[in-house]
Amino acid sequence: MTPLQFAVPIGALESISGAFPYVILGLVVANLLTRHLAYRRYKRAAEGGADTLSRYTPHVAVSALAILVSLLYLVIEPHSGMVISVLVVGTFVADVFEFEARQVEARNNLEIEKPKGAITASVVALLYALYIALFWVIEGPWEAIV
Repeated sequence: MTPLQFAVPIGALESISGAFPYVILGLVVANLLTRHLAYRRYKRAAEGGADTLSRYTPHVAVSALAILVSLLYLVIEPHSGMVISVLVVGTFVADVFEFEARQVEARNNLEIEKPKGAITASVVALLYALYIALFWVIEGPWEAIV
């Protein structure tokens, strides 16, 4: 017996393992949606100065949940779980730096730009989430080629 087998209920995770790719896909799409809503909120709040800017709580919650679910998926599917976990964590890191950039723009009375880096990271995560969730659509032609 290993000590970690009590920390993560692997049997319970395996029973719902088929839903993980779809949940991750939904969270990545929700992340894109909340990022757009956060950008609109930052733009409005920047008119009041840099002190009025604060992190958008729904976006932070969705990002944290996406990280948690992708790390749980890593336990079940090591290869694709590692790839999606790295992409989701990379998106979170990009969000952190993009928020800091929005604060600098508000402090210097500059126009609030779109979070280009975080959007790019999210699109890459979305493409891989689509791949792991919807692979069954292209599985036949893929196996014929590969």
